[in-house]
Amino acid sequence: MTLSKLPKMNIVVVGHVDHGKSTLIGRLLADTHSLPQGKLEQVKAECRRHAKPFEYAFLLDALKDEQAQGITIDTARCFFKSKKRQYIIIDAPGHIEFLKNMISGAARAEAALLVIDAGEGIQENSRRHGYLLSMLGIRQVAICVNKMDLVEYRQEAFDKIEKEYRKFLKEIELTPKVFLPIAAREGENIINRPARMKWFQGPSLLEILDSFEKAPSPQDKPFRMPVQGIYKFTESGDTRRIFAGRVESGAVSVGDKVIFLPSNKRSTLKSIEGFNAPARKKISAGYSAGVTLTEQIYINRGDILCKEGEPLPHVSSLMKVKVFWLGKKPMAMGKEYKLKSGTSAVPVRLKEIKRVLDASALTKLNKKIVERNDVAEVVLESSRPVAFDLSSELETTSRFVIVDEYDISGGGIIAEVVKDEQSPVREQISIRDQMWDFSVIDPEQRALRYGHQSKLILLTGSVGMDKKTIAKELEKILFETGIKTYFLPMGNLLRGLDAHVESHRASRREHIHHLGEIAHLFLDAGIIVVATASNLTDEELRELQEVTERDSIVIANVGKNNFHGPIVALDLSEKENPVKNARKIVGFLKEKKVLL
Repeated sequence: MTLSKLPKMNIVVVGHVDHGKSTLIGRLLADTHSLPQGKLEQVKAECRRHAKPFEYAFLLDALKDEQAQGITIDTARCFFKSKKRQYIIIDAPGHIEFLKNMISGAARAEAALLVIDAGEGIQENSRRHGYLLSMLGIRQVAICVNKMDLVEYRQEAFDKIEKEYRKFLKEIELTPKVFLPIAAREGENIINRPARMKWFQGPSLLEILDSFEKAPSPQDKPFRMPVQGIYKFTESGDTRRIFAGRVESGAVSVGDKVIFLPSNKRSTLKSIEGFNAPARKKISAGYSAGVTLTEQIYINRGDILCKEGEPLPHVSSLMKVKVFWLGKKPMAMGKEYKLKSGTSAVPVRLKEIKRVLDASALTKLNKKIVERNDVAEVVLESSRPVAFDLSSELETTSRFVIVDEYDISGGGIIAEVVKDEQSPVREQISIRDQMWDFSVIDPEQRALRYGHQSKLILLTGSVGMDKKTIAKELEKILFETGIKTYFLPMGNLLRGLDAHVESHRASRREHIHHLGEIAHLFLDAGIIVVATASNLTDEELRELQEVTERDSIVIANVGKNNFHGPIVALDLSEKENPVKNARKIVGFLKEKKVLL
């Protein structure tokens, strides 16, 4: 089999700083004859010229900073081959300051080598890295007890490390495939069985690598394409709206029925487009492409395009996650962070700390914050629903990073769905939208004919704040400029459609839901609805967003803003003239191109 036809496998090499990862990789490159011709001799000659001993680690051509400081500071990638396959080796940093880079490297791997110095034994990062491999779902792991030459190849030194580390791995539910005694610098047990460790009857390192099983192809998994961007072209009468992104898993063909989550918008795939490339009939995992749909729908960057009939992602504003915190400042309750997964970025808050672990000792810590290098199981609450998979289902769309201000401060996996208050509403709306009998006139046609998009302008605030006057002035201004608009105060709903509903707290949610459903009908007709409601809570606003579609509602708050997160689009002063407040809303609508 030619080299180009050999299957490929990603392997990450991790371990504590100076435990010999780079030497191990360099030896693999040299002994499998995977180096460019003359490279080994060139590096050896360079060492002689500078009167320094040759090290196999030099073969990696790592960053200049790495050789200057003696530590690997980034994930370096290199390649070698066996008779069975090609390997892409990711050399991940071992130094505690660069755990962030180690996580990004390990996230791309199908299997791992974890290196422990036989002389130094198990160190803090040996445990941390073991936990991270477990957390990232990497189950094919070989533990390489390196530098056996420094302990005179003694079996008892190897056995002691294996016994202690195997016990640790059992606690984090990670079962290694094998413990290997090696001496990378001397070439012992790398390619061939060891000559100086006759007591070890197991395989060589290369034999273990060749025994690792390839991960199932991403093409065999449910279809996922996070939307990177939405593009509209107008030249030469081009009316296409193209949704572009990279396919993370699965495959989709022209004619397939698709759904965007969390938007819950459905359509049929009309075409698959490429940049300066012919159109395709099918795309699968690894492809970057754009797609068009048979119906014109509005969705956001960060939505995940999925195929109907396959297992779909979960949608919730609550999620139980395992997070590794790397930030300089602790992760604290109440503070707002940004969760980035795929192409989505949403504000989140730490809602609950289930437990905090010292990752180097796996001891439970009684903490109200998550500090640097802590591992924690927490519940995060996002400001709007997020579409995601669980780590046990689909790794790519279950991983995330957390940004604190401008720094990536943590990363992890989503381990469990926590149903939020809107879950029942979301399920009902999903059924409604799936069965909806659409008009032959699509929203874009109506917008072009009417000169504006449909929107629900909701004025809210405490009882006593004059919202109705502003709403009526807004309706008047819009109507006089030819806008199709309608004033819908909550009071009219209570005195009309909901007059039969008993007035108690349990029914308030029903009133809110009815307001959303009525607004949804007006929005479907292309109208701008101006509504008012007092004393709304965050949850009630979220319910309205679910019922009417998130992008169709503009929330304007009069007076003090008591809402959490960026849920309010406009803050209006109760002391300002109502006409000026109404004009401020009109200016916002023009700025956002609601008024065409």
